[in-house]
Amino acid sequence: MPIETTASVVAEVPDDATLLAVPYGSDLNPAVELHLPVSDLLAHYEAKGAAGEIVEVAVARAGGVGRVLLYGVGDGSPRALRTAGAALTRRAKGQETLTVVPPEGDLEAFAEAALLAAYTFRIGDAGRKPVRSLAFAGGDAERVRRAQTVAQAVALARDLSNTPSSVKDPAWLAERAAEVGVPVEVWDEERLQADGFGGILAVGQGSASPPRLIKLSYTPAEPVERHVVLVGKGITFDSGGLSLKPTDNMKFQKTDMAGGAVVIAVLGALAALKAPVRVTGLVASAENMPSGTAQRPSDVIRHYGGRTVEVLNTDAEGRLVLADALAYADAVLDPDAVVDVATLTGAITVALGRSVGAVYSSDDALAGQLVEAGESAGDRLWRMPLIDDYAPALESPIADLANVEAGSTFGAGSITAALFLREFAGKRPWAHLDIAGVGRSTLDEGTLSKGATGFGVRVLLEWLTKS
Repeated sequence: MPIETTASVVAEVPDDATLLAVPYGSDLNPAVELHLPVSDLLAHYEAKGAAGEIVEVAVARAGGVGRVLLYGVGDGSPRALRTAGAALTRRAKGQETLTVVPPEGDLEAFAEAALLAAYTFRIGDAGRKPVRSLAFAGGDAERVRRAQTVAQAVALARDLSNTPSSVKDPAWLAERAAEVGVPVEVWDEERLQADGFGGILAVGQGSASPPRLIKLSYTPAEPVERHVVLVGKGITFDSGGLSLKPTDNMKFQKTDMAGGAVVIAVLGALAALKAPVRVTGLVASAENMPSGTAQRPSDVIRHYGGRTVEVLNTDAEGRLVLADALAYADAVLDPDAVVDVATLTGAITVALGRSVGAVYSSDDALAGQLVEAGESAGDRLWRMPLIDDYAPALESPIADLANVEAGSTFGAGSITAALFLREFAGKRPWAHLDIAGVGRSTLDEGTLSKGATGFGVRVLLEWLTKS
């Protein structure tokens, strides 16, 4: 559900603040009287000032007892401030208001992390509630406002991905896209058939819930020349199709539309952040299920634009729906750059783990911009190589391409998947974000909650609004 914690700026620390957070080294409000000097307290607790370290002190309050949270900020970098902000919110769970004396440095990163740490998704009893309100004493209201906008966009992406597939199907996802405040156009199965979106149709043909292509459009108030297309994988559940996944792998596949959720959330936040670039979002959505009508290994499908693909593994379906959307973007939308985002390959988790996302790109400048934006926003990316020597892995004797390698000569599944997508992106600047490793979290700590992470929202909003 949307982050329920609100953020605001107050001129100064109120005299009756019952829960106050103060960074190490800051002057305490005169109304806060500690029973020992701060330096003695920190020494007693052997506090080192590490980011996220908190020393809690009881203070006298009229009619009761208040608490002061002395918190460390490490080296004061944006990354350290995110750790500190998230730790404070988690410590304040169940409280009405946490008044925060902001640290020196990037208030936006600090406030954003504090809000993200308040995110919860639960069906039924919500358990212990997050802190209801964060009041930043003397902070920059505009930076706090931006932090809240970005955090709410990440929360929307998490909500869409965490929603069970008993509720979520491609039509449901299209309805949610129509609620974010930008113009939306939807291709149903009849229109997909008429317009030649063979990849999306093939992946969705085994499901009782038909596929959709969802187009969202944002145009800034001032005319601009730059046009960017974002493409998201929107597989609302991935059983693997006839190439069925093992049960343990299938448990988390409600989040296989995380890339599409990112695109929807980003498009919904651009107006509030006054993004100066025109952006079109495409979400290629289907449910990949086994049935008597499902596509089979060895089928050949015809994608938008006419290119044919031999399907050797129906569990490599994300690239099939993305290929249609990329080909459409190249042929019809004429963007200056295209970025697709997808939980595409398990192989990237082996390569980069669960803390860093992958970026592949045909354009050095675009790749550099995205890596820089990811570092600044906290969605860290690592550029991976597009190795042309691996392209023969995708050769088919009967079609233009195969969707996976026929043998095991090359390996490098994430690279060959990116090479497959490149075939449909045209000659314009293109980047592919493989977020399979970072799109889901098994931890409930820091800014993350178990389940979908919303990875990709922050990096794309940073890139589109500040680059």
